[in-house]
Amino acid sequence: MSKKRVLTIGLEFASADTEHANFRSKTSLLDWDIVLFKPDISDFQSYGDYFQGKPSLSDSSSFQLKECCEHWRREIKQAFEAGKTVIVHLSELEEVFVDTGQRSYSGTGRNQRTTRHVAEYNNYQSIPAALSPVIATGNAMKLSGRTAEVLAPYWSEFESVSQYRVQLTEPRVPACILTRTGDRPVGALYRSKSSAGTLLLLPDIDFYPDNFITEHEGKANWTTAATKFATRMLAAVVALDKALRSTGEVTPEPPWAAEPEFSLGTESVLRVQLLDAEREVEKAQKHKEDLKDQLRSAGALRALLYEKGKPLENAIIDALRMLEFTANPFKESDSEFDVVFESKEGRLIGEVEGKDNKAVNIDKLRQLAMNIHEDLRRDNVTKPAKPVLFGNAFRLMKLSERGGPFTEKCVSAAETSSTALVFTPDLFPLVQYLVVKADSEHARACREAMLTTTGRVSFPPTPGVEESSEPMQTEMAK
Repeated sequence: MSKKRVLTIGLEFASADTEHANFRSKTSLLDWDIVLFKPDISDFQSYGDYFQGKPSLSDSSSFQLKECCEHWRREIKQAFEAGKTVIVHLSELEEVFVDTGQRSYSGTGRNQRTTRHVAEYNNYQSIPAALSPVIATGNAMKLSGRTAEVLAPYWSEFESVSQYRVQLTEPRVPACILTRTGDRPVGALYRSKSSAGTLLLLPDIDFYPDNFITEHEGKANWTTAATKFATRMLAAVVALDKALRSTGEVTPEPPWAAEPEFSLGTESVLRVQLLDAEREVEKAQKHKEDLKDQLRSAGALRALLYEKGKPLENAIIDALRMLEFTANPFKESDSEFDVVFESKEGRLIGEVEGKDNKAVNIDKLRQLAMNIHEDLRRDNVTKPAKPVLFGNAFRLMKLSERGGPFTEKCVSAAETSSTALVFTPDLFPLVQYLVVKADSEHARACREAMLTTTGRVSFPPTPGVEESSEPMQTEMAK
């Protein structure tokens, strides 16, 4: 097998001679000689609603999808310009609606309605070429005359298993494969003007037919047929790379040819414009990174729903501060408490526990009781703090599928020790509300609930804002 380094994205081979990257990865393509890419975004459509018959992604999934597509669009373009061979198998057109981040509002107070604006998006936006794909499927294809010689060996090997799933309607597409009738472009070949780079768009292939995978003891394994196919495909791809390079080799500009005496009139102006554009890109990239950092910080409170340990403790402390408690972890000599928090209504000590797949039991109550007594021995403490056990039970399951967060024995012991039990996901609606609206009265009611409750705390209902169930379509950016 050739020593060429081959990477696959969106498809995988039964071969140790390639490496595979997930569509969500941030892999650089500059480390590879040949890249095989398939723009498959089906993973993003697992959850969410529908609008006009198409998946409408959540704001988080929308951001992730656009970020992934922008990453591959940029990486493919850079690899192309750096002299790499990128082969894209044109999978079916997957159209979705993504959240634009825009909202419009109608009504006031509790009757206020929020309309979420969405825009069309598709998987072909991960490819750095104007293609204007339309859905069309078929098997009858032919090579375009001007590229037939280069593609002929590959095409003779894989024409029988190739199928076009889109037709490319952009008038300037450099077609290399056409429909047998009508001469509609279903494949294209782009060559770099400054390097030996090639972007080759080919009709799709089913890389996972039934006879390629078998299951044994619940584990999927490649079959002999899959291994043989991978060997044939990689040999054809390496040969194709060699043929493309031999017909499109570009001589690198020698240093002497770049001397000022050989400069063309428009080059100096374009260089200045390029520098300005690069500065704008750097500025935009920095702004993007700042926003991503802010987004990560803004979403940190979701740890109340699924975390354990220190991340859960930190989220609880942030939530308590939003409820206008003074809250901090405590460590002094031999004493260490997860959180000590107080307000004008009283002082409390909390212990935190997260469980992967079961309810919170009595163990942490013993630790909490010891903490209360240790705290009371301190000279500046005159009366016992209110004990609070924060529990995140069955933390990796959906909220609707979780059982009771505290065991019966834990609830019974809490009543004996006047301990408040807080299921941490119950805190999330509170902070979700307080993030957008400062409401000291509601925060006070929540503080009092923790101070006065023995057993599981039931927080006051969070004032709701009704959100429109119908998203509003907006024009897709050109």
